[in-house]
Amino acid sequence: CKTIFPNLFLIIHRNIVSTVNLACPLDLKSIALQARNAEYNPKVLSYSAVIMRIREPRTTALIFSSGKMVCTGAKSEEQSRLAARKYARVVQKLGFPVKFLDFKIQNMVGSCDVCFPIRLEARAVSWIYRMVKPRIVLLIFVSGKVVLTGTVGI
Repeated sequence: CKTIFPNLFLIIHRNIVSTVNLACPLDLKSIALQARNAEYNPKVLSYSAVIMRIREPRTTALIFSSGKMVCTGAKSEEQSRLAARKYARVVQKLGFPVKFLDFKIQNMVGSCDVCFPIRLEARAVSWIYRMVKPRIVLLIFVSGKVVLTGTVGI
């Protein structure tokens, strides 16, 4: 592994989960029938939501009848906000009085490579380390790879 600064590790964002309130009740069946790249099958899922996907930024949204929406798959906070706005616009074009309220990043997942093997006790392949402040969970692997999750601002 080549690093210019051995004490500085680049954390790469892998997935960002955000939520937004569209502030109006939604007819999920109507949305699924009219929107492209949308599916709705309440019998398969344990919860009732439309699953919608867009290509740019490549994300997936869960849209609930309450008007709440969860957006996953973005690689940055800006992409997450842009994707959520695009989903809201699609729903708005279908005739719903959509607003864009309370956008919030709920979770971030990132990864990095410390560029050297890590000796873990008890011959474990990985180790879970939970930090209190900031509230982050690290999955540390013997290969030197680290996955960080559970906080905003990784």
